[in-house]
Amino acid sequence: MNKRRSELYEWLESIVIALLIAFLFRFFVFDVVLVEGQSMNPTLKSGDRIIVTKLSYKFKKPEYKDIVVFKNPDDPKVRYIKRVIGVEGDSVEIRDGKVYVNDKELVEPYISEPIMGEYPKTVVPEGTIFALGDNRNFSRDSRDSHVGFVPIDNIIGKAKLRIWPVRLITIFD
Repeated sequence: MNKRRSELYEWLESIVIALLIAFLFRFFVFDVVLVEGQSMNPTLKSGDRIIVTKLSYKFKKPEYKDIVVFKNPDDPKVRYIKRVIGVEGDSVEIRDGKVYVNDKELVEPYISEPIMGEYPKTVVPEGTIFALGDNRNFSRDSRDSHVGFVPIDNIIGKAKLRIWPVRLITIFD
């Protein structure tokens, strides 16, 4: 009886330790995020699941083309998935259906149609990024006054891997 109790205790201890490690790993290192909406089409579609690394920006700053998950500056309960287009100090402008960063037109193979509308030439403030959805004409992003420039502190993490649907598993640079 004592041997059985000891064996049961060891199993329970192992399960609790494994769950604790998994919880800490997920809480501090990565998260699985469900993509909702069409703002990142064609790169990400509604229903995709991605792994986001939470430590990515603890040691370095976001870079152009990173796909990031962030808390909306206007409503921190709302999370967005967008692409970094400009970082602090960059000038960003949208005219004639194209995005210009530091007066150079971006080559953007990940978008499927020209952008409708304009965005005046603006400098990205220190400690923030300018982020756009890949489906520019159907995206609530840094062009919207309720989102605006995203403080780096609001960034939850960087998209590293699409894990669902399985047939579309993708590693993001």
